[in-house]
Amino acid sequence: MSAANVVYAEGLTKKFDGLAAVAGIDFQVGRGECFGLLGPNGAGKTTTVRMAACFLPPDGGRLEVFGLPVEAHPRRIKARLGVCSQEDNLDPDLNVLQNLLVYSRYFDIDRRTARVRAEELLGFVGLAGRRASPVLQLSGGMKRRLVIARSLINRPELLILDEPTTGLDPQARHQVWDYILALKAGGTTSLLTTHYMEEAAALCDRIIIMDRGRIVIEGRPAELVRSVVGERVVEITGYDEAEERFLRERQLYFEKTARRLLVFSGRSEESFAEITGRFCRGGCTLRMANLEDVFLKLTGRELKE
Repeated sequence: MSAANVVYAEGLTKKFDGLAAVAGIDFQVGRGECFGLLGPNGAGKTTTVRMAACFLPPDGGRLEVFGLPVEAHPRRIKARLGVCSQEDNLDPDLNVLQNLLVYSRYFDIDRRTARVRAEELLGFVGLAGRRASPVLQLSGGMKRRLVIARSLINRPELLILDEPTTGLDPQARHQVWDYILALKAGGTTSLLTTHYMEEAAALCDRIIIMDRGRIVIEGRPAELVRSVVGERVVEITGYDEAEERFLRERQLYFEKTARRLLVFSGRSEESFAEITGRFCRGGCTLRMANLEDVFLKLTGRELKE
């Protein structure tokens, strides 16, 4: 493992009831990097980060965090981690400040230091005015911000964010993004799982897309968009066989949904002009390609069990 890597995985495997949830994957997370894991439900994302957080032991391969094998040094690794889980697992019997102070005891932080850090973190996530509020009085967005603050109480070297904005409205989601970007600017290394492609594109330096326990592709979000689907996409609404025949004759790659054809082409402007001149009874749109196009092209559009 390079000294520049905070997480190093080689041939990492985890099975449940004989089925491989993670099937021999390789990846590295560099110091100061925000690294994203994307994939459909059941792809193995959460299992992977739970192994990195020493919550699950690997069944095979090699996994090191801070240069330490996770099987041999879970306590030493956990002391240097911050974990923001999918669930808002705050203590409902405690108020906002108390949730941070009690959690600090897991890291043997003395009371005076814990109080100073807790007040700083509440200011950072915009909850200083709610320090005495019961957790049950907080909105969903406030709870997520408190979970993030709690994960930072030990000043972690690696922050694990497992779907940190699931269920939040757009305003709250963008607030959380701002906090994560601020941490990234300060040098915090992050391991992020998310179902929001826009979130991964906004936050991550590099990503892997997983499917059925394996890595499908790895790279920087913008570079993956250009290499996999191109810069633009033509959407055709209300199509019939004539449009499909036209696209096949010109050897243009396209995908079908119930109501649209999505045309991926390096000659998108040229294709758009030709398509609109001949078809588009239901309408045509030329738009920028995005990470969701990459995700759906590589993992498919059908629902996964």
